[in-house]
Amino acid sequence: MPLSTTELGQALLHLEHGDWQAAHAIVQRDEDSMLSCWAHGIVHILEGDLANARYWYGEAKRPFPADPSATREIGILKQEIEK
Repeated sequence: MPLSTTELGQALLHLEHGDWQAAHAIVQRDEDSMLSCWAHGIVHILEGDLANARYWYGEAKRPFPADPSATREIGILKQEIEK
């Protein structure tokens, strides 16, 4: 089941505070929607597991950034959610 905007926003708040474990607990409940998969990829960027992050970016149908920055990606994802 896709995450609600509220749930995804909560995961992003955790990411902004560097708590990738709490964010992971939320986003791993939705392995189908592109936004959740993208957030899942950001979780793994923050964790430092770039191979896993690449996988989730692929699931989100997003190119993996050449110079991955969790902060930059969180900002872009927030803008996407607010549309």
